[in-house]
Amino acid sequence: MAFEKAYCLYRLNDTKEAWKLLSCITTQSFRVKELKAQVLYRLENYQECFDVYKDLIKNSEDEYEEERQTNLAAVIASLTMQTGQEVKGAPSLEESSYELCYNKACTLLGLGKYADALQKLVQAEELCKKSLEDDDLPEDEIEEELAIVRSQLGYVKQRLGHPEQAMKLYNLTLKQRPSDNAIIAVAANNIVTINKDQNMFDSKKKIKMAVAEGLDSKLTSQQRQAIALNHCLLLYHTGQLDQCVRAIATLEKNFPNAADEAVLLRAATMHCKDKQLDKAVRLLKEYAEHHPSRSLSISLTLAQLLLSQGHFSDCCDILKSLGATSYKLGIISALVTIYKHLDDKEATAAVFADAISWYKKNKPRSAELNLLTRESAKFYLANGQVQEAASMLEELRKVEPQDPKVLAQLISAYSVFDPKKAKIVSADLPPAEEITHRVDVCGLEVLSWTMGARYVKKVVKSEASPITRGEDIVKKKKRRRASCPKIIIPMLILTLSAGFHGASVPPLRSARIGGESAVPSVRVRKAQLGQHPKGTWHKEQHHCQVLRYLQRSCHPERSSHRSKALGNKDHCLHKKEEEKEWSLVKRVDCPLTATVVL
Repeated sequence: MAFEKAYCLYRLNDTKEAWKLLSCITTQSFRVKELKAQVLYRLENYQECFDVYKDLIKNSEDEYEEERQTNLAAVIASLTMQTGQEVKGAPSLEESSYELCYNKACTLLGLGKYADALQKLVQAEELCKKSLEDDDLPEDEIEEELAIVRSQLGYVKQRLGHPEQAMKLYNLTLKQRPSDNAIIAVAANNIVTINKDQNMFDSKKKIKMAVAEGLDSKLTSQQRQAIALNHCLLLYHTGQLDQCVRAIATLEKNFPNAADEAVLLRAATMHCKDKQLDKAVRLLKEYAEHHPSRSLSISLTLAQLLLSQGHFSDCCDILKSLGATSYKLGIISALVTIYKHLDDKEATAAVFADAISWYKKNKPRSAELNLLTRESAKFYLANGQVQEAASMLEELRKVEPQDPKVLAQLISAYSVFDPKKAKIVSADLPPAEEITHRVDVCGLEVLSWTMGARYVKKVVKSEASPITRGEDIVKKKKRRRASCPKIIIPMLILTLSAGFHGASVPPLRSARIGGESAVPSVRVRKAQLGQHPKGTWHKEQHHCQVLRYLQRSCHPERSSHRSKALGNKDHCLHKKEEEKEWSLVKRVDCPLTATVVL
């Protein structure tokens, strides 16, 4: 009776208890292994589940071979999404059915091959229509089966940068009201990510669909985490701060892996509500001290807030404490910009020297080393340190011996302290004829004349107007209200195998408990949401935006705006990303996985 009890617990979604019972069964019959594989899949232990299915397929010969292959394909897809890598030892499976074709598309999604996945999904849609029409199924049942494929197509379209097409597919899915609430949750979640800061009323309705009751057993842990985080973000952006605080507490309790996002949200909510920037900085500092190996987003956000308060030295200390990340070109550029603004030439030179030394040791042949050497030489030349500049240029000359710009700069540097050396280097310059033989002198003269006439400054004498009393008093300029720094937290999309970041549909699985089971086995075509391993946000995009702000906010011409924070439209975002904080919403891809209900 242990098997029957385990099966009942599995159907009642008490998966952990079902696994305990199955682990105690000594006789590993086919039906026990079949159920064990199903339980392992639901527990998201995909590697062990993969091993069980491989053993089943290897040692079985019955009419359920196709179902087992479909389930194995779903496991491979989920494992690929979890790791982001190809599964070692995975057999090549025929794509004879639309379930197998769909699961192959999910595997491609896990590898980030969106264009290839799109082709497979289109193929799966055609196979699905054809096979179900051949079975004389009614139109509404065919549309029900197509819902998961179309939702996944919407996810791929969104990933490929076609949000309008994705929105149509998501709305079509919701309009059909599929019986699988997981598909509805994924489609609704992804619509919210497309809406961004527009149509907030619609986003509120959609997020309710994504957080509806009864979805815990149908969504993966990463999907649920993504939806919970996106719910917090929506509450924050709509100003529902009390509800947001409660949602953050639930997020921290249920998903310890989301600690970084939770503390950022807590700091943002605290600052937005109480206008206490110092308190937010203190919170992030304490978190960074207790979790030194956590996400870069914490350190970069903290650097942003310190910079907005004018604590330049503290900001630089954080940027220099990021380990190997401190030697990324963006971080180095930010440090150089800040130190130049502070007119600290020694610190600027130290940044260049430290970075060049690190690249010589770790990446001696990288393009970054040449770029840093070139920029270092420019810095030394601009500050009159010609001997140091000559040393840097000599390093460049070894790599690019015929570069005329390097030779010209080197001659300029040597001419100050070693004219003989400058004369020797000048012998390596290419002949003037080689440089000027392609120059059209006549064309340049004509262009100079025509452009010069256009921009001749017209001087018009103006009569002095009489000054009345009081007009010579300079009006007091209105002081511009400093905007509060904003903490940017990206949203996540799901594929139909994942959560709110952007969701993709999970791989399709058809499951049976095989063998001589007394428990009836039923094949169900419904798909369950799977999950994608990594978010599209790309923390790199967020880091680049932070660093871009660090550079621009410290520019001497914009020093009056140093109090602005990362979210400020005037400085913080690139022109293409300057729309609003929603452009920084983090995405988590989760393709749909179709699991089979027994």
